Amino acid sequence: MNFWPLAVYIVLVGMLVMAMLSISFVLGQRHHDRATGSPYESGILSEGSARVRFSAKFYLIAMFFVIFDLEAVFLFAWAVAVRETGWAGYAEALLFIMVLLATLAYLWRVGALDWRQGSRRIAG
Repeated sequence: MNFWPLAVYIVLVGMLVMAMLSISFVLGQRHHDRATGSPYESGILSEGSARVRFSAKFYLIAMFFVIFDLEAVFLFAWAVAVRETGWAGYAEALLFIMVLLATLAYLWRVGALDWRQGSRRIAG
């Protein structure tokens, strides 16, 4: 196979990126104000330290969101191709939903979704 077109493309893209970075460095504005280096987010001045410790429960909820959000992505893809997949695709989607519901029931049972202090039970 000839990979020279890919190599030429990579070299051209690299040259374009370097040219854009160089031009922006040469022509770009430079600010030396005191407020330039301060963090500013969403129109609110920051207060306190950025190294605030969060409970692990926040990360647990974030993982639950990612897991169950992926469910929506897979089910949307299945809904788009439902006619092509037929009854076998329907059975697989139903099995997928049942596994996710069983997972949700398990998480609920062990108290992973309970935010009260000291209410988490040990799974046994």
